[in-house]
Amino acid sequence: MVRQKINLEFQYFEDCPNYQIMMNNLKEAITGLEDFIDINFRLIQNKNDAIKYKFRGSPTLLINNEDIMGMEPPEYPTLSCRFYTNGIPSPEYIREKIVAMFSDDRDSY
Repeated sequence: MVRQKINLEFQYFEDCPNYQIMMNNLKEAITGLEDFIDINFRLIQNKNDAIKYKFRGSPTLLINNEDIMGMEPPEYPTLSCRFYTNGIPSPEYIREKIVAMFSDDRDSY
């Protein structure tokens, strides 16, 4: 069975104090899954980028173009930090969300 790769997009801006934590959590989460995913690290540099990429705030992880927390794109995107109610998503949470995108044999990951 040929499996389609999962597309990840990590959006951030460098002045955000939390992007590095989530980037590290993401890198840990995808360990062993590298052959099954395509990942893009997207640096949002200005308001125009925020608008173009419908930026939800830094850091944001999109899995197959869907926000990891289910947040809809904002009507007026800005260059801002993102607040996560329960803290930055853990490596385990991120991995769980990625693996959930695979059908049928999820347990083999």
